[in-house]
Amino acid sequence: MKVWPGQAYPLGAVYDGFGTNFSLFSEIAERVELCLFDEAGDETRLELREVTGYCWHAYLPSVEPGQRYGFRVYGPWDPSNGHRCNPDKLLLDPYAKAIDGQVRWGESVFPYSFDEGHEVRSESDSAAAMPKCVVHQPHFDWSGDRKLGLPWHETIIYETHVKGLSARHPEVPAELRGTYAGLAHPAVIEYLERLGVTAVELMPVHYFIHDKHLIDQGLRNYWGYNSIGYLAPHDEYAADRRPGAAVPEFKQMVKRLHQAGIEVILDVVYNHTAEGNHLGPMLSFKGIDNAYYYRLTDDKRYYMDYTGTGNSLNMRHPHALQLLMDSLRYWVVEMHVDGFRFDLASTLARELHDVDRLSAFFDLIQQDPVISQVKLIAEPWDVGEGGYQVGNFPPVWTEWNGKYRDCVRDFWRGEDQTMGEFAARFTGSSDLYENTSRLPYASINFITAHDGFTLRDLVTYEQKRNEANGEDSRDGEDHNRSWNCGVEGPTDDPQVNELRARQQRNFLATLLLSQGVPMLLGGDEIGRTQQGNNNAYCQDNELSWYDWEDLDESLFDFTRRLIKLRKRHPVFRRRGWFQGRPIHGSEVDDIAWFTPDGDEMAEEHWEQGHAKSLGIYLNGSAIPNPNPRAEPVTDDDFYVMINAHDETLAFRLPGEEWGRSWVRVLDTSTVRRGGVQALAPGESLEVEARALVVLRRDP
Repeated sequence: MKVWPGQAYPLGAVYDGFGTNFSLFSEIAERVELCLFDEAGDETRLELREVTGYCWHAYLPSVEPGQRYGFRVYGPWDPSNGHRCNPDKLLLDPYAKAIDGQVRWGESVFPYSFDEGHEVRSESDSAAAMPKCVVHQPHFDWSGDRKLGLPWHETIIYETHVKGLSARHPEVPAELRGTYAGLAHPAVIEYLERLGVTAVELMPVHYFIHDKHLIDQGLRNYWGYNSIGYLAPHDEYAADRRPGAAVPEFKQMVKRLHQAGIEVILDVVYNHTAEGNHLGPMLSFKGIDNAYYYRLTDDKRYYMDYTGTGNSLNMRHPHALQLLMDSLRYWVVEMHVDGFRFDLASTLARELHDVDRLSAFFDLIQQDPVISQVKLIAEPWDVGEGGYQVGNFPPVWTEWNGKYRDCVRDFWRGEDQTMGEFAARFTGSSDLYENTSRLPYASINFITAHDGFTLRDLVTYEQKRNEANGEDSRDGEDHNRSWNCGVEGPTDDPQVNELRARQQRNFLATLLLSQGVPMLLGGDEIGRTQQGNNNAYCQDNELSWYDWEDLDESLFDFTRRLIKLRKRHPVFRRRGWFQGRPIHGSEVDDIAWFTPDGDEMAEEHWEQGHAKSLGIYLNGSAIPNPNPRAEPVTDDDFYVMINAHDETLAFRLPGEEWGRSWVRVLDTSTVRRGGVQALAPGESLEVEARALVVLRRDP
């Protein structure tokens, strides 16, 4: 086979229409072999003799898209110094754009001898048990597709799973269910359009591994937080099973979502890999340059673990950072995604030990002309010491606001001492973000997410029911932090079920009327249940997939109307902070707080720890305009009455300076639409126990 020197960059396998350039970085390597596999699985090894800046490279004019390949790296086996080179192990290319197949678990994929211990090198060949990288066809007709660039304050995120969304959808052809093509099917896209969301946040689609301990139990890594290929879309989500076909199918999905005005945000897992700790398998990085890619302890045989998964990527080394940035740019430039949610993002900011806002990771993101301009969402915590960093990420970032989730749950379950914080969370969490020049949309608000109970289960189960995970229910959070009407589990009692339905509406209404960016857990709008399992990471089955045959139509309609209300009225999605004073020539404050008696809240009212009810006036004529040269943004005024007590309360409307006539537009105590009867200043309105009512000022 003809071999030319090729180039060190770009890394990975790049087809140019005539042949393919291969390049692999390894500083520790003494020799590198490129391994090509034919359809029968027979292997041809070619030594890469050209080395430039520790990049081992060659150009093969005869290699075309569809070619399977991997690498073998020769170098020191010296675990005590962090080196684990083992040429008997086939290694995945960190820059592979496509990967085909899954690991066939057995001793051969581990770098050490099971009999002699983890410091003794294994000589069994792993090629037959390993997935293979695939040279992909980079050309795709985007037909004018472009970045949508929807403003943050107009964004409504829908967190979902590529497979789970369509796996049981009756209108999606069976061969497309659970795939990128299934998500792009007109029936699914039409559903998302009807709901009104503006972005889908996809749980991990980077190529990932199903853990051995799950496979041994007949389970699978459904969530996908076990990445090993940061530039390759997961092949099991492709309806087209040909090697490399996941790439164009993913692109087609993005293109169709963009045509519907829906952005695509990827949940990315750069904090660790599927190779685990010193007892884990050798799949890629561990055999390429272990001490370079991973954070090791002082005893270099072992790995720093800030994630609870066995290892942490080493963000102190340039090529590890380069891989992360090259991956992000690839997904934006070549795959056209609109943003990223970074799993356990605090880990990425650890340079020595502590989380550092001035770390190289943040610097690279800030100065990158591509990545700094897309949507960036941090999960601002990890499991290490000092890892909880809500409110502490740099200005270019937004954050999953865990404090919003916890406070709103506590407030609606009737906890004391929560009203003051609830007010702060409802208005954008200025206490967390305003001092760093960020705006309300820095807060990604959520009640539920993939990790935890679904909304329906949150109000149904007091205790998790995770027995199916095979861990004796030791996994998952223990504390529900919600209210379940005093009855555990499903029931036929209509009164209990109505109270649970109301509580779901309360959570949804709070989420979609709060300042900041709402994130809806996919399926919550149709009453999706996981039967009390609050950690369904390994349940790739009907427990996790959407049940389209048994959906809650009334809850869907309620959620859709809420989203429409938010979109129609900018007062619920302000770009700037409330000032608590008249602005833009308004006669009254931009926001005001009232007791149920209709009096403006004084300090002593906020200090009443048992208080669980309040009225909120939102001034629609005092909305900041992002364009100072344009006319001020104006909207209707709204009055929100919130009663988290377990008994009905009469709310008296404030004086006529706040509005001379009010009309009810939303009431969570009923699935019916708001009434049309006008209410006058000083008039009282009964708000049911644990309910939220929205009034609009009638001109």
